[in-house]
Amino acid sequence: MERAVQAGRAGHFSGSGPRMERTYIKRYRMEIDLPQRPLAPPCLPPGYRFGAWEATLSESHARAQYRAFAREMDALVFASLADREGCRVLLERLVNSPQFLPEGTWLLVYDPGTGSRLEACGTIQALRSGLRGGSLQNVGIAPEHRGRGLGGQLIQRALAGCQVAGIKRVGLEVTACNQAALRLYHRLGFRPVRTVYKVVQVGVAGWPGG
Repeated sequence: MERAVQAGRAGHFSGSGPRMERTYIKRYRMEIDLPQRPLAPPCLPPGYRFGAWEATLSESHARAQYRAFAREMDALVFASLADREGCRVLLERLVNSPQFLPEGTWLLVYDPGTGSRLEACGTIQALRSGLRGGSLQNVGIAPEHRGRGLGGQLIQRALAGCQVAGIKRVGLEVTACNQAALRLYHRLGFRPVRTVYKVVQVGVAGWPGG
C-alpha cells in the first residue's frame, strides 16, 4: 500500500514513456465565518489598485495566475497552473460555472507611474458553495510583488465582496508545505477543518518536473 506523505514520493510505475512516480500532496481545507458587521476593503500601498471582475479582464487574470503559480507546488498539484493556455482554460471554466461569484473575484494591478503599461500582478476568484457558502480559488501574487502584504489585502477584498453577496462562510485549500500561506490564512481568521490528499505523477529523474 502506498504511503501518503506531505510532499514526497510514494511508489513508482513505468510504461512506454518516462518512468513516473505517484505522489500524494497533503492539503488543508480552511474556513472562516464572515462577521455580521461590514468588512472594510483594505488600503493598498501606493501604485497598486484592485480591479473588480469584468469579462474584459479575463486575459489579465489568466496572465497574473500563470505568473503567480507556474513555479510553485500548486502547479504540480494542478497541472493547468503550469501552462499559460491552461490558466486561460481554467479561468474560462470557472467564470462560466453557475457557481461563479464575481463579487469575490478581483484583479490586483500595479501602475509603475512611468507611463508604462499597467501590470496584472495578483488574482483571486470565488465560487458559491451551497446557499450561503463560498470558496476562494487560485489566490496568487506574482513573485516580484510578494513581501508587501498584498496577498492578505487581496483576500480581504474578496471576503468583503463575498459578504456583500450574502456569503456567510468562506473556505479555501492550501498545500501543507506552504508555510507562508498557512501563516497568512491563520492571521486572517481561517481555521483548518479537514485534510485532503491530491494524487499527482512526477518523473523519477527530478522533482517536481521530472
